[in-house]
Amino acid sequence: MSRLKVGVIFGGASEEHAVSIKSAQEVAKNLDTDKYEPFWLGITTGGDWRLCDEPDAGWENRSARPAVLSPDRSLHGLLVREQEGYETVRLDVVLPILHGKLGEDGAIQGLLELSGIPYIGCDIQGSAVCMDKSLAYTVAKGGGISTPNFWVVAEDEKVDPDHLPYPVFVKPARSGSSFGVSKVTRADELAGALSEARQYDSKVLIEEAVAGREIGCAVLGELFGLITGEVDRVDLSHGFFRIHQEDSPETGSENSTFIVPADISDESRQLVRETAETIYRTLGCKGLARVDMFLTDDGQVVLNEVNTMPGMTSYSRYPRMMAAAGLPLSDVIDRLISMTLHGKKR
Repeated sequence: MSRLKVGVIFGGASEEHAVSIKSAQEVAKNLDTDKYEPFWLGITTGGDWRLCDEPDAGWENRSARPAVLSPDRSLHGLLVREQEGYETVRLDVVLPILHGKLGEDGAIQGLLELSGIPYIGCDIQGSAVCMDKSLAYTVAKGGGISTPNFWVVAEDEKVDPDHLPYPVFVKPARSGSSFGVSKVTRADELAGALSEARQYDSKVLIEEAVAGREIGCAVLGELFGLITGEVDRVDLSHGFFRIHQEDSPETGSENSTFIVPADISDESRQLVRETAETIYRTLGCKGLARVDMFLTDDGQVVLNEVNTMPGMTSYSRYPRMMAAAGLPLSDVIDRLISMTLHGKKR
C-alpha cells in the first residue's frame, strides 16, 4: 500500500519562525513514516521556500532545493526547481505548522484553498477571526461568551492614559506568543507599551486585566464531534505569562509552570471544557485549537485568546494537554490527517 504524500510547511516570515521550526521537529518525531511520506517545506525569515530532507538545524543550507506550492489545482502540489526546469510533486494533504502572521491569519490557508490541497486546521475565515483578538472578542460576545473589556487603538491614534482602569494589558491585535505584550499599571507607562506593541502590529488592543487563574483547553475536531484534552493552569510566580520569550524554553520558564491536569474543581473543569467547545464553534475553528481562558474567583470563564495552530514543541501546552487525556501527538496527527481527508473538518 502506497504511503500518503504529506507536505509539512514550517518556518515562516514572522516573529514565530524559530518556534515553528521546533514544532516541525516534534512533528517529525511523531509522524508515522510507515503511513506517510513527508515533504518538508521550510520558509526562511525572508520568505524563500525550500524543500529539505528534514526540519533540522541546518535545513536552509543542506541539500535544500527551491520549491513552491502551486496554486494550480491541476498540479495539486509542489513545483521543485531542478537544474533544467521543475519537478512536480503531487501532495495528498498539507500540515501548515506555521505560527503567527502568515501562518494563522488566513494567508497560507488562502494559498492552500487555491491549490485545492486538503490541509489540517482552520479555514481562511476562522483563522482570520481568531488571529485578530478584537474580532475574536466581538464575535465571541455576540455568541454570549464573556470577554475582557477592551479598546481598539488604530495606527497613530492617541489614547488618554487617565481614562483607563488600570491595570491593563497592551498587546498587538494580530500577533502571538506574547510578542509586544506589556502589563501597564500606571498612566505614565502607557506610551511605552503602545510603542512596543506597534513594533508588531499597527492595530493595538488595550484590555482591562481579568482577576482570575489562567486556564487552557486543547480542542481536537474529530469525525464524530469534538475531543478536549486535560485542562491546564498557568502557575505564575511573578509578572505575567510570556510564552516563547525565554532563551531556553525547553528547560522551563523563569516565572511560570503548567499544572496538568489543572488543580480546579470537577465542576469548574467541566465548565472550562464546555466553554472551550462553545468558543471553538462560535469562532469557526476546525481541526485543532488551543483555547486560553481565565477562571475567575466567582467561577466564571472568560475568553483570553484562541490559537488555531498551537505550538507542537516538546514543551508546548497543546500536546501536553492531549497526552494527559490519553492522546499522544502521533495519534493527534493521525486523527487530523484522517479527518481532513474525509472532508469533515469540524
